[in-house]
Amino acid sequence: MDVRSLFAAQKYAATRPATEPQAGAPGAFEKATEAAQDFATTLQRAEEASKAAMTGDADPHALVEALAQSELAVETVVAVRNKVVEAYQEILRMPV
Repeated sequence: MDVRSLFAAQKYAATRPATEPQAGAPGAFEKATEAAQDFATTLQRAEEASKAAMTGDADPHALVEALAQSELAVETVVAVRNKVVEAYQEILRMPV
């Protein structure tokens, strides 16, 4: 038997089907939950920086950075929401 074919057979046996989940990988629900928590944390930091800027306790650079991060987070969430709505509408248009 050829060495290359043995190596290929070993690699083939070691692969898993694409539909089979990885053993320790988080699922889609866990990833979505983590993303929502990160989004909430980003908005909370921006709110805290805004409050500190209003009282005069914050660095203006930190305020601008926090607001830019929150703006990017909101734009990302809106884009994801739009894609979800588009996918839902596409499903509704499918013939049954």
